[in-house]
Amino acid sequence: MTERGRPALSRDEKQLLIGPSAIRRDGDDVIFEIDEIGTPVPLRVRGTVRVHPKIPAGPVFALDAGGAHRWQPLAPLAEIEVDLPQPGLRWRGEGYLDTNWGDTPLESAFKQWHWARAATEDGARIVYSVERRDGTRHAIAAAFDDGGTHEFPPPPETDLPRTWWGIARPALADADTSARVVETLEDTPFYARSTIDSAWNGTRVRAMHESLSLDRFASRWVRTLLPFRMPRLRG
Repeated sequence: MTERGRPALSRDEKQLLIGPSAIRRDGDDVIFEIDEIGTPVPLRVRGTVRVHPKIPAGPVFALDAGGAHRWQPLAPLAEIEVDLPQPGLRWRGEGYLDTNWGDTPLESAFKQWHWARAATEDGARIVYSVERRDGTRHAIAAAFDDGGTHEFPPPPETDLPRTWWGIARPALADADTSARVVETLEDTPFYARSTIDSAWNGTRVRAMHESLSLDRFASRWVRTLLPFRMPRLRG
């Protein structure tokens, strides 16, 4: 929630500390310890989120041709426990954890990307599609279960309705089916998160969908808004 300088960062094999917040391992579980001030209303957000993976992590996937940007589903299917005394939220449910990392800024490598993830009877499925700066496209489609990772041919792309901010919401869906937006959960000038109905490789799914416009993110007017959404501190 807050961008901080190098002095606020420390890490070892089991934990990552950023200011007053931390991520640490507890056996197979990952625990997020949150102690932040929210924006734009400056209210404290404090508590923990525990992620308990139900199936093994997936492999590392390269998103660009040179392998400078990578993505890995750390917990394709997980049980989540949220306990936030401030602002007073507590629940338990099904969730997901992944990670992206790279050697260059995202906006220099990609124009846009979208991905979606759904729980299934035997695990989870994820589809991921990127449009690179050189104009090429790359899509990933994989199923995850106790037996490992099983890639399948990526479905064709279809267009869902744009958001209020005008962000495109392309999605992957089997050619003989239709996809639709169930609910828009987050709508920002460069990013949207939604739940969608779709079908992948013959299986109907209710999926969490993300659409990210790096062109919009790189625009000057959006950059002026970012400090209001994520304050920056030196320490």
